[in-house]
Amino acid sequence: MTTVDSVPVLWRVLSALFYGVASFLITVINKVVLTTYKFPSFQFLGFGQMLSGVVVLFIVKNMGIIQFPDLNKDTIKKVWPLPLMYFTNLVTGLGGTKKLNLPMFTILRRFSILFTMIAEFFILGVRARGVVQISVFLMIFGALVAVAGDLTFDLVGYILILLNDLATAANGVFTKKKLDAKDLGKYGLLYYNSLFMVLPLFILNYFTGEIDKTMVYDNWLNPMFLTCFITSCMMGFVLNFSIILCTAYNSALTTTIVGVLKNLLVTYLGMFLGGDYLFSWLNFTGLNISVFGSLLYTYVTFKTKQPSKSNEKSEPEEKTSETV
Repeated sequence: MTTVDSVPVLWRVLSALFYGVASFLITVINKVVLTTYKFPSFQFLGFGQMLSGVVVLFIVKNMGIIQFPDLNKDTIKKVWPLPLMYFTNLVTGLGGTKKLNLPMFTILRRFSILFTMIAEFFILGVRARGVVQISVFLMIFGALVAVAGDLTFDLVGYILILLNDLATAANGVFTKKKLDAKDLGKYGLLYYNSLFMVLPLFILNYFTGEIDKTMVYDNWLNPMFLTCFITSCMMGFVLNFSIILCTAYNSALTTTIVGVLKNLLVTYLGMFLGGDYLFSWLNFTGLNISVFGSLLYTYVTFKTKQPSKSNEKSEPEEKTSETV
């Protein structure tokens, strides 16, 4: 079985960079679709992203470019509960993007790191080192300060993002566990995560009236909107692939922190480009405290550590997820 320590450092860095770029692009594109063009249904957009992933993976598998096990009666047992977590993560993330301005959206996403660290400890038996815990709690403290100075409070948006944080943490940890099991591989996990939730999400859209809303939307003939909408759907697949790749080569906590570092850029740009951010010194101070914690964790995470074989055997608990 391939372990984190056996993966070349370059692969780890490139997979993390790939995820960061994909995550940045989809955040911006989703915001444009949902806010700039006022697309009425984030649930329907989520359905489009999920369906595109199934179609693309099905095509490339049948072309022989990638391989993963065919569907059988045991597949749902191998992949569960990832589809449910993926579904929750997708819908709440898009909902939060629509409800909140970009700076507060990214600030509230800091809690996913704390949730991930806790989940890795209880589910994977991985304990983060002291310096990692300090950096994570700095990010959370900064986020709480920023929330105290939020002048655009939106309760629904807050609830959606906190649910998204929980789903992100659970999805990352269980993805790592499923990848280590080697049953389906990264492509199989990605394909069946989407496949098993396409129909439930379509039914949800139908019975909640989301499909009716999109049918009367007046921008379907706008070439720029169509470009953004299709790009968003395709980037959903790219993002999910990058998440699985980064988690496989690094850890669930590393994947989460890369997403946060991407959010630093989104946060500062959102102050000037979003048009819906209201400045306050308390909010801005909290943001920068959280930024410092993020940078501290990044330094610790990507600092190469090469444990000796004797240490690996005698102290396996020291091979924590933040070591890359």
